[in-house]
Amino acid sequence: MKNRLKVLRAERDWTQERLATELDVSRQTVNAIETEKYDPSLPLAFKIAATFGLHIEDIFLRGERT
Repeated sequence: MKNRLKVLRAERDWTQERLATELDVSRQTVNAIETEKYDPSLPLAFKIAATFGLHIEDIFLRGERT
């Protein structure tokens, strides 16, 4: 699933490690989501949205992987 996670993280000048700590996941999980190799569970998607103060739809985009 396409997402804006890397852009949102960069706007805050956060490392993958920092975001992983905020979400209570591994840095590898953050990397896999950013590179669209892993789709987060619904609870994790809600946690990501809450961390950035956004709606899930503002982070995760519909559409096929390219």
